[in-house]
Amino acid sequence: MPEARLFLERRSYRRRRMMDAVRMLPLVCTLLWLVVPTMWPNGLQDDTQTALSSALWYLFMIWILAIAATFALWRRIRRYEGTGEAAVDTATQAAEP
Repeated sequence: MPEARLFLERRSYRRRRMMDAVRMLPLVCTLLWLVVPTMWPNGLQDDTQTALSSALWYLFMIWILAIAATFALWRRIRRYEGTGEAAVDTATQAAEP
């Protein structure tokens, strides 16, 4: 008797991993916004200090990258959902007399 394979279909597996990425994106962005700036030199021990313009540029770029990543993931998930619905529609239409 052949063993039944336990695996996920490739399309649903990729869609689930993309949904996981969408769920993790706010956490990653929050960590980049809050943790990384605390590691910058603050001028207390050395004469080096991070310029405010550099700090604002960093925060703005993280914000823009978060928006771009969200948009890209949304497009990919929408594409996977669209092909799944089309396959279901064609299957139901083929089954109808």
